[in-house]
Amino acid sequence: MVIISIAGYSQVSGPTDSLRADSLRVKAGKGNAKPEDLSQQYDVADLFHTILHPSKKANDSKKRSPVTVVPNIAANPTIGFQLGIKAVAGKRLGNDPNTLFSVAATSASITTKGIIYFYINHNVFTPGNKWNLQGNIVIAKTVTPDFGLGIGNPYMGDDPAQAVLADNARKVYPINSVYYNVREKVYKNISQRLFVGAGLSFEVRRNIKNKDTTNNATPSSIYNNKYGYPKDRYSANGLLFNIQYITRDNPNRAYKGIYADAGIRINQTWLGSTKNAVQLTTDFRKYFSFSARYPETVLAVWNWGNYLLAGSVPYIELPGTARDGSFRSGRGYTAQYFKGTRFNDTEVEMRFPLLKNKFLSGVVFGNLQTSNDFHGTPIFHTFRKGYGAGLRVLFNKTTRTNLALDYAFGEFGNKGFFLNLNETF
Repeated sequence: MVIISIAGYSQVSGPTDSLRADSLRVKAGKGNAKPEDLSQQYDVADLFHTILHPSKKANDSKKRSPVTVVPNIAANPTIGFQLGIKAVAGKRLGNDPNTLFSVAATSASITTKGIIYFYINHNVFTPGNKWNLQGNIVIAKTVTPDFGLGIGNPYMGDDPAQAVLADNARKVYPINSVYYNVREKVYKNISQRLFVGAGLSFEVRRNIKNKDTTNNATPSSIYNNKYGYPKDRYSANGLLFNIQYITRDNPNRAYKGIYADAGIRINQTWLGSTKNAVQLTTDFRKYFSFSARYPETVLAVWNWGNYLLAGSVPYIELPGTARDGSFRSGRGYTAQYFKGTRFNDTEVEMRFPLLKNKFLSGVVFGNLQTSNDFHGTPIFHTFRKGYGAGLRVLFNKTTRTNLALDYAFGEFGNKGFFLNLNETF
C-alpha cells in the first residue's frame, strides 16, 4: 500500500515552557532572559522577501506575525485527493516572561471522495501559568480504513469470526461515518511545571456505513455484535482526569526538555455514552540537544500508550496507529492499521540542520507499535516497525513553525509520503 498524506486531522497538543538562561537565550540585566537571536535564521517569509524585493534589505527588527497559513493537501487510496487550508498561531499571554506559550490551530478540507473535515483546537496558558485550557471542536464526514484488529499476527484456528476479525489478508474495509467531537480540559498549575486537570469529551458518530453490519462479514460488525453496539451510530462520552509535567521549550519544535501527560478517561452512559469504559492514556516525550551552537541538533524520543481497563469502547475509537492526540504516530501506515484494546507506540527521531541559516533541516526516524488481539497475542509480545527520513522547511522562525516532509516504510508492503505542519512530536 502506498500512502501520500498531509495531516489535515492534526491537533495542537502539549504546551511549551519558556527558555531560561541556556544556549538558546542570552542573559540581560537583572537576570531577565532575552529571546534567541533569529537574525541569522532564514524562513519562508524571508524567501518571499528575497523574491519580491531583492534589492530591499529585510527588516529583522520588525515583529513577525505569529500566524502561519498553509495549504492543507493530502492523497491516499482511501480518501482520494484532499485540498484545504490550515492556520496555526502562537502567542504568549500577558507580560510575565515565564508564562508558557499558547497555541491554536484550525483547518478545513474536502476530498475527491466527499470527505469533509473541519476542526478548531487550542492550548492556552493564562498569565503566570495559573490555568491551562486545552480543547477542540471537530465536525467531519469521514472514511476510516479498517484492517482488522490486532498487530498483524494471523489467526490459524477454525473460528470464521476470528479469522475475519484478524484479517489475515490485510484487506481494507472502509467505514463511512459522520463524526462530531467536543473536548475541553482545564488544568490547574500546582507547582512550577506540574499541572492537574479535568474535563469532558463527547465523541459522536452517526450514519456509520460499511459493507456489512449484521452477519459478521467485516471486522467491525463482529466487534459490534460481540459488545452490543448499534450498527449505524454510537457515542463515547466521558470524564477526563489528567496530570501533566512540562519542561520542553516549544511545542512546535522542541530543542530540549520533557512533556509528560497521564490520564484516566471514564465513559459513562449517564453522559450519553453508548457503553461504560475506563481507559488509561500515557504520553511521554524527551528531547536531547547535542550542540550549543546548533541547538536544533536534537534526539527526540516519544512513547504513547492507551490501555482499556474496564468496559468497552466503540470499534472505530479503539487505540491504534495514528490515534494519539495529534493523529501522527506510526508513520509508514494508515490510521488504525494496527489496533487493539491495549496499544503502545514508541518513536525515535534524530533532527539536524542542513543549512547554516536553518532554512532546511533533515530527520531520520523509526517507530515500533504493539497491541493485543482477540486470539491470544498480548501487548508487548509482537512489535511492528516503521522507519524513514525527511526534510524540514522553516516557515516561521519566530514560532519555530516548519513544514515536515517525510517518506516512511512499514511492514506488509506499506510505505508512503507524509506532509505535516510542525514536527510529528
